[in-house]
Amino acid sequence: MRAAPTHYDLAAYAVGSVGTGIYSTVPGLLLLYFMTDALGVPAGVAGLVVALPKAWDAVFNPLVGAASDREAVRSGRRTRLLAAGTLALPPAFAAMFLSPLTGPGAAVWVAVSFVLASSAFSLFQVPYVALPAEMSDRSEARTRIMVWRTVCLTIGILLAGGLAPAVVSLAGGGRGGYGIMGLTIGAVLVAALLIPALGSRRVPARPGSEPLGLVAAFRTARGNDSFFALLGAFVLQAAAVAIMLAAAPYAATYWLGGYRLTSLLFVCLVAPSIVAVPLWGKAAARWGRLRCLTAATALFAAASAALWPAAGTGSARVGATLVLTAVLGACYAALQVLPLSLLPDTIHADAARTGRLQSGAFTGLWTAGETAGLAAGPGLFSLALALAGFASSVHDRPVAQTATARTGILVGFSVVPALLMAVSLPALLAYGRRRTAPVPDLLDPHQETENVP
Repeated sequence: MRAAPTHYDLAAYAVGSVGTGIYSTVPGLLLLYFMTDALGVPAGVAGLVVALPKAWDAVFNPLVGAASDREAVRSGRRTRLLAAGTLALPPAFAAMFLSPLTGPGAAVWVAVSFVLASSAFSLFQVPYVALPAEMSDRSEARTRIMVWRTVCLTIGILLAGGLAPAVVSLAGGGRGGYGIMGLTIGAVLVAALLIPALGSRRVPARPGSEPLGLVAAFRTARGNDSFFALLGAFVLQAAAVAIMLAAAPYAATYWLGGYRLTSLLFVCLVAPSIVAVPLWGKAAARWGRLRCLTAATALFAAASAALWPAAGTGSARVGATLVLTAVLGACYAALQVLPLSLLPDTIHADAARTGRLQSGAFTGLWTAGETAGLAAGPGLFSLALALAGFASSVHDRPVAQTATARTGILVGFSVVPALLMAVSLPALLAYGRRRTAPVPDLLDPHQETENVP
């Protein structure tokens, strides 16, 4: 039995999620809008640029997972890949927003930069997600790790959504404003990722007597039904949130009164998570993680659907939209902390079945699925914009859009995320039926549950 992680270990690990939250948020929130409204890239092409590099991650992440397991067998640590990602990500991220070109040339520039940044992020993210399963054998300790991590993730997301659009505006907007924002956020990434990369030397990795290759990792995961049920729900939820993030600057600009409201809209979405994360942790300890996750998913779907009438009509639409967004933020906290606290259970259940604790292989598949969901969101939204006739621009101000294009923006901001959340509910129920992890029944509050500080 491994000792419970100390507060130093928790802090050193969790601060990395400030960086992962920033990187996961800024491209999804601003990159599509940056291309269509500052670089003059057509909406359909911009959507491909956002989606295709992330589709590459779906292939690359499992390779990183297998490489991480090989490093763990060889050295007993996962530090080398973490350090490589830490050094490579910030300059690649900044390059995405420093395009000297417009139109088709800008699309190529951003696509290449995004592929490089996504690959660097995978080098960090895959071994980083694998660490909690190796920091403790106890499910309650792993949930505690996830609470710490999710608090820091929320801080990173809040910094990204609140700071990045504000820096763009303060720097004068347009290509110059986005370039300054890219350099600023890149510097923050260096500081946030370096701490866990160095701190990972304190975490002994025990993936098994020998690593699994990519094909063997898929073969092993194929027999873990609970893992794939949980992953399916998580991918759908990631796509729903990604569509809402991609639509936020457009909804602020074309429905709520101006681009500057993007930061306020995002703060209302994320700020409640800071308070809600520990509350969800306590609720999960009392009623079970799966039950709480299911309730949060259903409430998110209902609040998202309510954005359609709230943002589309009435003089109070800004206030009503911000209130509903705050409700979504409270639910979003559960969607972040609870699936990740359940993931190690599926990994340890598989270890009981196969005799191998292949954390890197499973987290590689997990992050690949998450990446696919995050890519599908902006891709689907950009396709909807193209079909609705959205007009791109290279100017620093929005251009007039047709009623059909404005309606497409609102549908993407409200109805589509609600539908995806609703579709994820059967997958969560399937996870509850197929779960085989040797932990208490998380659906039964009368059985022993985790104590989450």
